[in-house]
Amino acid sequence: MTALRLPYPTLSPEAYQGFIATKKALAHSSLGRPLVELVYLRVSQINGCAFCLEMHSAALREGGMPAPKLDGVAGWRVSAHFSDRERAALAWAESLTDVARTHAPDEDFAPLKAHFSDVEIADLTFAVALMGAFNRLAIGMRQ
Repeated sequence: MTALRLPYPTLSPEAYQGFIATKKALAHSSLGRPLVELVYLRVSQINGCAFCLEMHSAALREGGMPAPKLDGVAGWRVSAHFSDRERAALAWAESLTDVARTHAPDEDFAPLKAHFSDVEIADLTFAVALMGAFNRLAIGMRQ
């Protein structure tokens, strides 16, 4: 990897601290840390953020996620390792990460209602948005 292009956290500390505050709030969400980290990992896979992939894979391993499940995240649709709740969250994460193409259709949103409260759906949506933003910062600034 190349050197950091700009030290964005110190150049825009208030904006960066807003992201950190959102990350801290999501850490206390009733979604649970494993699901939030799983979503962070999938969004980072789609966006190709090596820094974030390493960070979230490590967090999931440290949290006790079995290796076969972690290895299968990119293929969650055909893997037997994921619950219906995780599948709904991952489908929503993928839909929002590629929102220019998908436009977040009802068929991706509707399954959320069976597994999550409205607050959890909002938190999940914030998690996807936050990780997309962090991915763009890390990739754009070569973190």
